[in-house]
Amino acid sequence: MKATIVFLLAAVATGNAQTAATPQQPTPPQVKDQITVTADRSLSPIGETAKTTYVLESTQIHEYPSVTLDETLRQHAGFELFRRSSYRVQNPTSAGISLRGLGSTAVSRTLVLEDGAPLNDPFGGWIHWSESPQQTVQSVLLVSGGGSDLYGSSALGGVIDVIPVTASPTRLDLSGVGGSQSTSDVTGTLTQTTHFLDALIAGESLRTAGYILTDPTIIGAADVPANVTSQSYRTELGRRDHHSDRIFLTGALLNESRSNGTPLTTNATRLWRYLAGFDPPDTGRLSSRVRAFGSNEGYRQSFSSIVASRATESLTRLQRVRSQELGATADGTLHFSHAAAVVGADIRDVRATDDETPISKGLPNGRANVTARQRFIGGFGELMGEYKGWSGAASLRADRASNLDIVQVTTTTTRPADRTEIVLSPRVGVVRRLGTHADVHASGFRAFREPSMNELYRTGQVGSQTTLANASLLSERATGWEIGTQVVSQGRMSPTFHATYFWTEINRPVSAVLVSQTATTITNMRQNLGQIRSRGVELSGEVHPIRAVSVTVGYQYANATVTKFSALTSLVGNWIPEVPRQSFTGQIHAVNKRLGELTVAARASGMAFDDAGNQFALSGFYSLDVSGHRALGRFVDATFLVQNLTNERPQVARTPTLTLGSPIFAEAGLKLHFSRAKTGVNP
Repeated sequence: MKATIVFLLAAVATGNAQTAATPQQPTPPQVKDQITVTADRSLSPIGETAKTTYVLESTQIHEYPSVTLDETLRQHAGFELFRRSSYRVQNPTSAGISLRGLGSTAVSRTLVLEDGAPLNDPFGGWIHWSESPQQTVQSVLLVSGGGSDLYGSSALGGVIDVIPVTASPTRLDLSGVGGSQSTSDVTGTLTQTTHFLDALIAGESLRTAGYILTDPTIIGAADVPANVTSQSYRTELGRRDHHSDRIFLTGALLNESRSNGTPLTTNATRLWRYLAGFDPPDTGRLSSRVRAFGSNEGYRQSFSSIVASRATESLTRLQRVRSQELGATADGTLHFSHAAAVVGADIRDVRATDDETPISKGLPNGRANVTARQRFIGGFGELMGEYKGWSGAASLRADRASNLDIVQVTTTTTRPADRTEIVLSPRVGVVRRLGTHADVHASGFRAFREPSMNELYRTGQVGSQTTLANASLLSERATGWEIGTQVVSQGRMSPTFHATYFWTEINRPVSAVLVSQTATTITNMRQNLGQIRSRGVELSGEVHPIRAVSVTVGYQYANATVTKFSALTSLVGNWIPEVPRQSFTGQIHAVNKRLGELTVAARASGMAFDDAGNQFALSGFYSLDVSGHRALGRFVDATFLVQNLTNERPQVARTPTLTLGSPIFAEAGLKLHFSRAKTGVNP
């Protein structure tokens, strides 16, 4: 910490010296909440619409003290995964996103996109945060609030748009870091552009021995470190005419294997994705784009039962899931002088097989196999306009969501009837500019989420907590509104401030409800609760006290509770699992020409419960992280990061066994970068 303080003082001194020598030029904010249409499906927005968007630019992604992308997104106070730990050692089926206190289970209530195609797992809805090599992420847009009016199912809680880097003139970037918990992370990116073709190839290999998840006071012989070996690759070929159009083809592969904290509990994923896109020339009046995408995935997992002393475990279940996904989307925008109209449509088809083998006394004991299909077809329209300081938008989408071709095989074969729902998702928003630096906004929406095939058909387990599937689940329906204000100043210190009050009510939310419990095991079943409600405030601000230093803070208060559940009235009034009432984030970023760049990040979260019955409390926690880099020459940078400087391990889960997050973690390494412009070397 002394070194950190010295660096910040040096940055302040440098900043003051620069201010004394020359008039200070305001540095525009780089991470802020905005009211924008950037994440909308209009290519050339008209005015502003009332959607709260958190923007992470390249600097905030690559300078933040994080190893995986989910850790990076925790700069936003309202962002949290289903479990509090990092995806670095987390089971993928616990990687659902919670925004604005809406909670999640394995599945995410937030849609994640990359270049217009969904990244949510086609079978389970969770996010594979190691899927894209980190150096291929250019920026991220995080939109809070329902997005079903434009994107349909999975966007009930919002939309996260990952903007990838694109090919540039010949450039090679290499990075190698190593650290505690026997961690190594090697990345490489090569890009090339010619008159006829642009190309990019990137890869990342992450390995970590991890740490033991179980509370040290109850560790037994059955506890081993949770770890991961992961490789991800991305390639892109295409042609980009910066003045007219773009055509491209992208392929990606994720291959990873994980230990989940005991010798017998493991999982592995192999996921192929492909994407083709065409953005025709923009005529000035009409702009459009087309995407076709698909994926092929194999996932396997094993589960076990552990005795109370945690001395031994026995295998209980083996699972294999195979899924294929195909989809396409197209939209177009017609521009007028003060208005625009957007229309679009998309289709997505997912086919999956879940093959489960129960194990008893070390031997297979039956079989459970489910083959099913989901199909989503939707179309939408949106009108946007601006006039004398007012701007707004109104949109409406219609979706047809179907569960088809279901075959369940146990001791007998059953074929449940197909189910189809037609859902309408409207939204309206308005913004009023107040001078040149401020505005107020308000919006209301309806949104929905169809249960994933994981929730409908697959049994899941975390530790000694088993969650049963429920093929009768109905879609979640949400109603919400928000009102807020934003102040953005370009004057001295470039301060920005944003405040939003939000209110969201979800009918028939899917949650894990207790079925039975013993001293060592918990059995839940996914059920539609009657209703949950989350209401609260989001606050964020940024200031540049001097050119060399920026300070960013964020805060969320979310009162998220069960408001109706006739099947079990004792749950009414309970907190939504895994949702704290209060969350805080803060960062200080300093630049010094001699010492380099330094980021200090703080994060705090209040108490939460790990179950719908609010029996298992998870204590509040805080963490302090730091990262930095310094140029060692023309082509080389030295980097480091330290997470959890205070070594205070957060409580992650009670299943009913208490598991904890990572102890202090550190890594350091080198980054090499070479580039060649058409006229010569230009690093």
